[in-house]
Formats: sequence, structure tokens, C-alpha cells
Amino acid sequence: MPKEAKQTENQPPAPLMLGVSGMRGITGRSLTPEVALRYAAAFGTFLCGQGRSPHVIIGRDGRRGGEAIYEAAVAGLLGSGCSVTRLGVASTPTIGYAAMGEVDGAVIVTASHNPQEWNGLKLLIAGVAGNSETEFDFACAPPAELAQQIIERYHDGPSWAEPAAFRPLEDEPDASYDHWVNVAGHVLTMLPEEAQQRWGEHGAIGLRCVLDAVNSSGALVGVPFLDYLANVIPLNCSPSGVFPHTPEPTKENLSGKGGLCTVVPGVSADAGFAQDPDADRLAIVDETGRYIGEEYTFVLAALALLEAEEDTEGAVLVTNLSTSRMIDDLAERFGARVERTPVGEAHVVGRMLELLADDKNVVLGGEGNGGVIWPAVSFVRDSIVGMGLTLALMARHDKPLSQIVDSLPSYAIVKRKQDIPSKDAAKPAIDAVANAFKDRGRVDLQDGVRVDLDDQRAWLSLRASNTEPIVRLIAEAPTEAAANALLDEVQKLLS
Repeated sequence: MPKEAKQTENQPPAPLMLGVSGMRGITGRSLTPEVALRYAAAFGTFLCGQGRSPHVIIGRDGRRGGEAIYEAAVAGLLGSGCSVTRLGVASTPTIGYAAMGEVDGAVIVTASHNPQEWNGLKLLIAGVAGNSETEFDFACAPPAELAQQIIERYHDGPSWAEPAAFRPLEDEPDASYDHWVNVAGHVLTMLPEEAQQRWGEHGAIGLRCVLDAVNSSGALVGVPFLDYLANVIPLNCSPSGVFPHTPEPTKENLSGKGGLCTVVPGVSADAGFAQDPDADRLAIVDETGRYIGEEYTFVLAALALLEAEEDTEGAVLVTNLSTSRMIDDLAERFGARVERTPVGEAHVVGRMLELLADDKNVVLGGEGNGGVIWPAVSFVRDSIVGMGLTLALMARHDKPLSQIVDSLPSYAIVKRKQDIPSKDAAKPAIDAVANAFKDRGRVDLQDGVRVDLDDQRAWLSLRASNTEPIVRLIAEAPTEAAANALLDEVQKLLS
């Protein structure tokens, strides 16, 4: 069994997290180039074992310190017998869009919203997703059982190819361009006639927005995309890979002097968009500088598409168990329905593909963390899609974003997190919450515990994170006080 990276004396333990979302660790400590090489090689070995001569694409989110991890992963893929196409610095949705071609898999070197010292490898794989019997000729997040097989292969050690079996290494410099142009083409068809005329005459639809790309890969697609459709003011869009603030696009991280919430009203912009480092998540700020947040991203995108649908009766929106009930209210308005899955892009995508294989009208998938999955583009969370659909919605309504948001169903959602030594350590807490609330609401145990308190128009959940050594606690209710009261009750159980 291969050795893991050693801890430096006097340093706290550095976690190496393996799960359905891939691998994450602290660069140079739990995640070294050797670890990245073995994990990528395990993925390549797995693909070779499927009777393929695999072609894999790879890109990275641009954070400083990611170069060695990226090159090690390339070596692992080549050494296991894969042909490899390098995309260089590229957003996760760009890599997902590129994986809609004839590829067998993709590796994304990213730690998503984790701080600067973290990095990781996220995998996409072509073939069967979820429980569907249909074969899909594009790559998306692997279902849990395949992710576990890759983890087991990593622990067992990869199989190295003979020199004669080594395959080509190529570079693809146009992936980002191809991605944003495709999304822009879809968005333009959704614009009202007046906005299309403005765009044709002036090269912009008359909206002004600010983009905070946290100096990472999202700038490569976000800046030209917004410049193509509207007027963009770049904020933190340099290629340095050094995050100017904690990279998760939360209210706290986007506020204060020089933050997006301050800059948007300061430059009289119509909206502000904030990406995480690999640009698969999007948070939104309205024209007043109010942080709308990630929960509204999916709802606004769904509203844009449902309004554009000729017939929404029976349309399906797919999301996870931790997403706001705003989406249920919106679906009811249009005669659509919501399907919920465990948390994780792989679960949402798997259910989308199952429904599509059954000829259902799957309009959109997504999660309350700002992730939007538009089947017309790809099956990966995509901040570019989120921005485009929001712009189309604003153009159609021709009113300030704040007014559109205020017209939506409103709840207060409160999120907390608590450290745990391991994911297994969450089980006693899950059992305690389920037992305490079993007579008060509907208990769902398919992903941690979720309790729907229908008489209060509220719900709460507790689940172990797939990407960090924490439990996530969420409550939603008509008021923030009511949501906090529910979480206070849960935390008393944990103590």
C-alpha cells in the first residue's frame, strides 16, 4: 500500500479527503505531487480496465501552487496508458463543456472554494450515470460506486503501462473561448426582441455588471462572456492565482472596502457576480450592493428558463436536499415539479440523466451553493450559465434586479458548520437529530438527516461534508429568528 505524505513536526494534521467529489488536501503536506500522480494514474488505470484506449482532458483552476500538482497528474495519466489533452488554466465548467466531445474522462485540478493552501483533483467520466441503463457519450461526475472503485484502485496502487503503450500528449488553447461562445449563443436566443436589437446595434444589451473572479480561472471565460453580452467591470480578474479574499463567495467575503458589495453601487452597475476559484459556483449582488447570495442563483436561473418554456406542465427541476424551498414554490407556480437528491453534483447529474433517458423534460439542475447545470450546455455546474440566464431574465423584465428578487418567494436560510475529526463521526449527531424530530416532521435519511416541518413552512438538515472535515447545519424558515431557533435546538443536541 502506498505511503501518504508525512506531516511536518509541530504542524496540525493535514487531511487528505477522498470521496465522490474527488480528492482534496493541503498542497505540500497531505497533497503532494506524488499523491496527485498516483491518484491520476489510478483513474487512468481504471479507465484502461474498462476496455478503452482512454483519451482524458485535464485543466486546473489557476490557483498559485497548482502547477506541480497539475503536471504530476498529467504524468500519472500518461504513465497509466491514457492519451492526454492539456487545457492549462481553465474553469471547471469549461472542462465540463470540453468533455461533451469524444473523451473518456477529465481531471480538474482544483480545490473549488477551499482556501489558497488547498488543492485537489476532481474527476469526470463518460458512460453510464446514476441508475440509468442509457450510455452517454460525454463525461460528468461519476456515480458513487464508480468513485469508490477509483479510490480503491488508488489505495491498491496503479498499473503502469509499457513504454510501447504510451500515448499522445496534446494542448488545446481554445477551450475557454469555445465554452463561453456556446453559452452566449444559447442566451441570445432567450432575449426579448428589444434586447436583441440593442445587442445587434451596440454589441451590448444595455446592462452593466461587475465580475469578481477571485484572480482565478473564471476570469478567462467570465470577462469575455460578459463583455460580449453587456458591459463588464473586472474586479479581481488577474491571472495571478493569488486570492484577494477568502475565495468562497459568501456575504462576509464579498463585503467591506473594495468588496463586490461596495463596488457594484459605487460604479452604478446593474448586478455583481462572484465566482469561486474554479467558477462552478456563482453568487449575485444586486444594484444596491445587497448580497442576494448563492441560494437565489439556482432560483433566478430556473425562473429565466421556465418563463421561456412554451409548456411547463410536467417540467422537472433537479436539486439536492440542502437547497431552499423557494425552488418548490417556483415550480408550483409553473406546474413543474422538483426532484431532490443527496448533496453532490454527481447525484444531481445522475438523476437528471435518468429522467432524460425516460424522456422527461428536465429544464435545469442545480444546488443551493450557487451551482447551475443547464442540459443545453453541459452536465457540470456552470457560473457562466448562471450569469447568462440572470442577464436574460433582467433583460426580459426590464426592471432592477432587486425588484425581480423581491418578487420571489422569500425565506430565511441559515447555515452553520462544526468541525469533526472524520465523516463517520457525524453519525451519532445524525441519529440524535432524527430521533428528536421524528414526531414533529418528515424525516429523510438519504443524506445525513433532513426534517421537513410543514406546519412551520420550515426544514432543517445536518450532514457531513464531502469536501471538508465538518458537519453542515442548515435551517430554513419564514424568518431568520425561526431558522436560528431550529439550529440552536440542533446544536444543543450535538453538545
